[in-house]
Amino acid sequence: MLKITDDAKAGVNGQGEAAETGDLLRPTPRLNHDLAQRAGDFATLPEALDYAARGVTGFNFYSPRGRLEHVVSYAVLRDRAIATARRLLSLGLKRGDRVAVVAETAPEFMEVFFGCQYAGLIPCPMPYTMYIGGRDAYVDRVAGMLRAASASVAISPVELRDFVAEAAAKCGTEVVLTHAELASLPGFEGELEPFRPHEEAYIQYSSGSTSDPKGVLISQAAITANGRATLVHGMRIRPDDRAFSWLPLYHDMGLVGFCLTPMLGQVTVDYLATPSFARRPALWLQLMSENRSTIAFSPSFGYDLAARRVNGQAAELDLSSWRIAGIGGDMVRPDVLRAFAEKMAVAGFSDHAFMPCYGMAETTLAIAISDTTGPIRVDTIDTAAYENERVARPVTSGEGVAQSRSFVACGRPLPGYDVVIRDDAGNILGERAIGHICVRGESLMTGYFRNSVATGAAFDAEGWLSTGDMGYWLDGELVITGRSKDLILHNGRNIWPQDIEWTVEQLEGLRTDDAAAFSVEGDAGEEIVVLVQCRLHDAEAQEELRRRVEGALRQTIGAECNVVLVPPRSLPFTSSGKLSRAGAKRMYLSGELADVARPNHADDLVEQAVAAE
Repeated sequence: MLKITDDAKAGVNGQGEAAETGDLLRPTPRLNHDLAQRAGDFATLPEALDYAARGVTGFNFYSPRGRLEHVVSYAVLRDRAIATARRLLSLGLKRGDRVAVVAETAPEFMEVFFGCQYAGLIPCPMPYTMYIGGRDAYVDRVAGMLRAASASVAISPVELRDFVAEAAAKCGTEVVLTHAELASLPGFEGELEPFRPHEEAYIQYSSGSTSDPKGVLISQAAITANGRATLVHGMRIRPDDRAFSWLPLYHDMGLVGFCLTPMLGQVTVDYLATPSFARRPALWLQLMSENRSTIAFSPSFGYDLAARRVNGQAAELDLSSWRIAGIGGDMVRPDVLRAFAEKMAVAGFSDHAFMPCYGMAETTLAIAISDTTGPIRVDTIDTAAYENERVARPVTSGEGVAQSRSFVACGRPLPGYDVVIRDDAGNILGERAIGHICVRGESLMTGYFRNSVATGAAFDAEGWLSTGDMGYWLDGELVITGRSKDLILHNGRNIWPQDIEWTVEQLEGLRTDDAAAFSVEGDAGEEIVVLVQCRLHDAEAQEELRRRVEGALRQTIGAECNVVLVPPRSLPFTSSGKLSRAGAKRMYLSGELADVARPNHADDLVEQAVAAE
């Protein structure tokens, strides 16, 4: 049963509330002077928030122009979460019912998420931003999540209410509320029963198709174990650390990495909404400079975007406090990190801060994290051995190897994880042999919610989770080479699509995430298709770009590819910002993505797709 202590009440009415109601809005402090830091040694999220509420740290939310808009100490968050829990239970919800909530970067989402923890309800974060395809695509995706979760309630910001209501109508979710409507409900008068250690914590919808998404069910034991390992052994958290995040809260890196884990360590976090970062990437660095932030993570594309947009402002920044610059969520690009470090050196940024890591929603988040005692470790290997033998044979300078490929080591597995790499037959592989990465440990998901088929396919009889990723061991560190389902088999070779994409993106006039590569069945066997976003309007210039791409691929990949020029911003991405090759392939085959220089090609593709059916 929940008992609100006098200490917690004092915290709610103390600095946290004053900071938000005073004449001058001030962010929460970075340090709890009167509360000892505990690095995740809690049994549940409610227990952790109860403790964090005894201090003065918390969450701060910035506007698209960099103005501090909301200050929510952990004390205030706990108070509001408990009030929200009572309002949710006034709807007649039963323990374990699912509450879907749009995960906007705002205090209201946090209040509902943690309110569910105190009420014994399972929160299901849903995406805030529109997917490519607009309203219909967004409604279909949300409807798929509501249906898969059998959600009793859906909660939305007012600007998305109509979309969420339309999605709810498709799948039988009867109650749709805005945050204001939820706040107007009366409070449940009975005893609250927060989740216990053996119970669930939340459902993360991060994979699967729009019509049948897979919900990753995470327990209280899993989230606290992963948070503890990350804080103690990964980040080596300090009492005066201050984090910054623009990552979406419906994705595991944003939710777990920069909401739940910091709370488990009583760390203050400053937030900028993802769309605000996309519009003004340099604002991320400016706010980190002003707040003397010490921890921030991003996929490679975030570093690339920020470096290109900061222009001459780098010299005006002070990033010398940034001790952990994490990279995760996609393949680590050493060239991108090198360019970022060179650009930001004038601001005091050290390339030793880069912390490549590896994780996934199915393991709560982190599996392996590298250290920051030196520069990132880049392993350059022979492409031929890598493609034909699945061996990461090292290449040293002056060897005269025709082609080579560089990968970044992502660190050693965290305590609590067993990791093996297997070949296609399931045999365990040794050093530098490329295979399938399998994981076992205390912070794995309970399973895919109400999807025994998908759960059974993910786990073997001994509890090993197949991650779907491939990689190899390098002196005890994990090196990730790509997703096994994306691997292209062409004329007996194993070709990784990112190798093709990175080759294309190095060409003048093209950018990171401008290319998508995959294979399709053609008349003469498997054909490699490369979609390239084209910003050129002149027909001759378009064909020149196509020739340059084809030439670069012949030289570096040694394969003929069908290069298709598509409109800017047309390639699909996942909720975490990763390129969706499966989505790009589907759009290509349906004719939705057509060659801008060959408009009649779309009709041919549609006919091919129909014939294939």
